[in-house]
Amino acid sequence: MTNMQLNRYLAARMPPAGTRRLCLVTGARQVGKTTLARAAYPDLRYVNLDAVEDRVALREVPTARWAQEVGPAILDEAQKEPSLFEKLKHAYDARALDFTVLLGSAQILMLERVRESLAGRVFVYELWPLILGEIAGTPGLPLLARLLSGEGGDVAALLAAEPRLLLGEDDAPRRAAFDHAAQWGGMPELLQLDDADRRQRLRSYNDTWLQRDLADLARLRDLQPFATFQRLAALRTGGLLSYADLARDAGLSAATARNYLEYLRLSYQAFLLQPFRENATSAVVKTPKLYWSDVGVARHLAGAHGPLTGPLFETLVVSEAVKIVRTLGPEVEPLFYRTRSGLEVDLLLSTPRGIIAFEAKARPAWDPSDLRGLRPLAEALGSRFLGGIVVTSGGPLEPARDDRRFWCVPAHRLFT
Repeated sequence: MTNMQLNRYLAARMPPAGTRRLCLVTGARQVGKTTLARAAYPDLRYVNLDAVEDRVALREVPTARWAQEVGPAILDEAQKEPSLFEKLKHAYDARALDFTVLLGSAQILMLERVRESLAGRVFVYELWPLILGEIAGTPGLPLLARLLSGEGGDVAALLAAEPRLLLGEDDAPRRAAFDHAAQWGGMPELLQLDDADRRQRLRSYNDTWLQRDLADLARLRDLQPFATFQRLAALRTGGLLSYADLARDAGLSAATARNYLEYLRLSYQAFLLQPFRENATSAVVKTPKLYWSDVGVARHLAGAHGPLTGPLFETLVVSEAVKIVRTLGPEVEPLFYRTRSGLEVDLLLSTPRGIIAFEAKARPAWDPSDLRGLRPLAEALGSRFLGGIVVTSGGPLEPARDDRRFWCVPAHRLFT
């Protein structure tokens, strides 16, 4: 557990404490922001603004003495004390203070404070639930990150250099990480619990999020309508977003449904995947798709405790890819492709070099029919098409027999 928490991919991007920089680490509740920051900066003072007495103490620090009395520090849940942002700005601009780390799970409040007082001064880092490679503890970056960077050749060359199968100790931790993520998601604390406690912890996580982060975001008097909406949204993970349908089923107005979904997005519970709108073919859909950020939380909300369904496997694949992109910071835009006639590709990762396309299939064996959407997309994109990958729940890593532009890669290999 300790090694896993220290081996977060974001840690490699965090600057040394001697750097002149203000850092904001944000992300969903309980994804490990505090653990990451305290491990990266063990010599910095740690102040948790959840504690009323600490908020009062910082409120009473004179602006002119911030650098002397607080100094370089990790300020957790910083959005709970608005006065510290102006004081921090004064100390930083006066060059009396060079380094501070701000932590917070309420994205909208944190970014509002930053925009008001620290615009142009803060570097923002997002920490997401654990990526498969972080759970497995495998060395180096995930295979997907190497494919996106293009280092070592094109997609086909990089995949051809990978073993068709991994055996023994090379394979076991990757498969174990996949099995855990598929059932329980990526909340760090769950790794050290048994199954019964994991279920209880997911219930407690949702209750805590509703009562604390949602209260900060929306200040709703009655949480039950939102809780109903949240469950219905989790049931729709991996599907095209319809505010009208969500609003009708939840008994809400369309405007309220939009606000509620924005709360989910701002608190890193869910995200929207936008459609590919370039004129690769005519009549592409313009509606985004809704995904939950963590499969374990989605399963809990939807009551889906059985085998991994197609939408949940697609959610796992898309969320893992998005987490890698947002964590490592490459210039990549995640999209999906769908025409009005029903031709669909689950995920496109658009890079400056071109586009890599992914189709998620919740089974270990792949079939030529899995390329039904990838082949016409490849023809439409021409030289911009870098490769197509069918992501499966197991099986070997191998190319299509007739065209090495297309490959099958199991999820436990792609994301570790």
